[in-house]
Amino acid sequence: MTETNPDGRPDDASPDDQDTTVDRETSPTPDPAADELAFDVDDLPGGALAALEAVLMVADEPIPAVRLASVLALPTSRVEALLAELAAEYRGADGGRVRGFELRLAGAGWRIYSAPTYADVVGRFVLEGQTARLTQAALETLAVIAYRQPVTRGQVSGVRGVNVDGVVRTLTARGLVTEVGADPSTGALLYETTGYFLERMGLASLDEMPPLAPYLPDIDTLEGVDTASGETR
Repeated sequence: MTETNPDGRPDDASPDDQDTTVDRETSPTPDPAADELAFDVDDLPGGALAALEAVLMVADEPIPAVRLASVLALPTSRVEALLAELAAEYRGADGGRVRGFELRLAGAGWRIYSAPTYADVVGRFVLEGQTARLTQAALETLAVIAYRQPVTRGQVSGVRGVNVDGVVRTLTARGLVTEVGADPSTGALLYETTGYFLERMGLASLDEMPPLAPYLPDIDTLEGVDTASGETR
């Protein structure tokens, strides 16, 4: 029978075995985040500015500065400064070449858009190959909702002079407008534009839309259209 030491190990255990046991018990656990902490975009060709630009080029929606900071492993304040630097560079600041695109804050995030100066050229390219673009009726309906929101279908019909039920359903299906409750006096559904609408328009807020609203009739003058059309929730 093998005798054991007071610590529970056999007398014939070799020193190497004893040392290995101690090493296993006392060795620290590797930090799983070590690789992430070692990642440094400043070591890449072009540094952090080029890395930020690369991410923005593949983004299909506006990206908040906080998320960009997380991806690049940089402080948010530095990413915001880099965004401002890129935006100025694209505008041709300090005598640089003016680009055909620009970096803008749209909604809550940043995204690269074609510059408004070249809207006619870009529009021609897009329209030539686009098969599912909005009709003129849909664009007019969307404009009324954007400038008079929240608004009911009956009120939009009152402005346009035609029934817009089908058009509003199309705009809702495309994510450009959404239901936001009901009119307290008639129960008719109210509609307003979405964040996706701002994104597609390249706007940070509705305040940036051109001043077209004064040319539209006041919603108050259309009182009763929801009842007359039978529109309810």
